[in-house]
Amino acid sequence: MKKVLLLLADGFETFEACVFIDVIGWNLEEGDKSTELFTCGLRKEIKSSFNQRFIVDYLIDDIDISTFDALAIPGGFEVYGFYNDAYDDKFLDLIRGFKEKDKIIASICVGALPIGKSGILKGKNGTVYNNPIRREALKEFGVNIMHQPIVMDDKIITSWNPSTAIDVALLLLENLTTKNNADKIRQLMGFVV
Repeated sequence: MKKVLLLLADGFETFEACVFIDVIGWNLEEGDKSTELFTCGLRKEIKSSFNQRFIVDYLIDDIDISTFDALAIPGGFEVYGFYNDAYDDKFLDLIRGFKEKDKIIASICVGALPIGKSGILKGKNGTVYNNPIRREALKEFGVNIMHQPIVMDDKIITSWNPSTAIDVALLLLENLTTKNNADKIRQLMGFVV
């Protein structure tokens, strides 16, 4: 079984988290049945953007990276405290740990910024929310900014806004399983006409 860890910061965007939950879950039920998803955060209760409350499966301190195959990071809203958690040393260390173990890391929108701040994207290609302030922030972390919706470089997936969410989650699934399997899930979920 391939395990995905969904890393949640306070202020995370629910839509961006939900696509990972749904795609990995659809694969567990309707695809090749090889994937599971678990959540983690700095605290047991995490508030999303718009103040919805979620209870995570694990605390960051309890994670054994070697038992996971991929890390998924949704973006979030600054006004709801996203960067307080996303730029926390424990959050950044977990990202670095996944890279050190050569695991896939997938992010949506400003989920790319803690990846950039962790240093693992320095000198690599990436993208982020298509807003000049966020693009400049990612560039300051030494990332080569690409003007495209989704960028994958060295097993790190970044994207530029919520509209890319389903494609990022399916690209993660493709990298964990196969393109044919990911295409099957895309079709079953109705994202292919």
